Amino acid sequence: MTTNQEVETSLAEGLLEARGREHAELLADLSEPAKVRALAIAAETIVQSLNSGGTIYFCGNGGSAAEAQHLVAEFVGRYKAERRPLAAVALGSTQSVSSALANDYGYAEAGLARELEALSRPGDVLVGLSTSGRSPNVLAALGFARANGVATILMTGQNHHADGLADALLVVESTTVAVIQEMHAVLGHVICELVEQQMGFDR
Repeated sequence: MTTNQEVETSLAEGLLEARGREHAELLADLSEPAKVRALAIAAETIVQSLNSGGTIYFCGNGGSAAEAQHLVAEFVGRYKAERRPLAAVALGSTQSVSSALANDYGYAEAGLARELEALSRPGDVLVGLSTSGRSPNVLAALGFARANGVATILMTGQNHHADGLADALLVVESTTVAVIQEMHAVLGHVICELVEQQMGFDR
């Protein structure tokens, strides 16, 4: 007789195997030369900004906002190397600011872009995370950045609407939100490692 625990174990094994196959396929796609180059450009752009005294801004919605804050923690704290903190800010992470902007100006148009306008300077970098690539507030922030000398990086998924808005476009070829988010975490960690290596903190 099969117990509930055995059924749940079998289901968990199946889900892990399926997710492993999906991850392997997506990582193989991300390893294509053009996509590797985009990843390298993203890291180089961040390093150049930090070396010139710039700040790296991250933004997203929902799980992508959480990932933006996670990556800021890796920069301000550490990824692998014991080193100085790196200047990074998660836009939208202060509730009073976000709610005021949403109430007074409309979240889609100004929720992130206005905060970026207040804080950023030419030579800074904006890293947007949007699984759909169609989030109006993220696209508005990217548009402001492009028009005001702030370099742009976007992590997104298939069917995005962000052509021409990012200096480095990192596309996960999936439409499954959870899987795209998981791959964005991988891409974010690879960028962190590249930045630490290029800035000499791994030595």
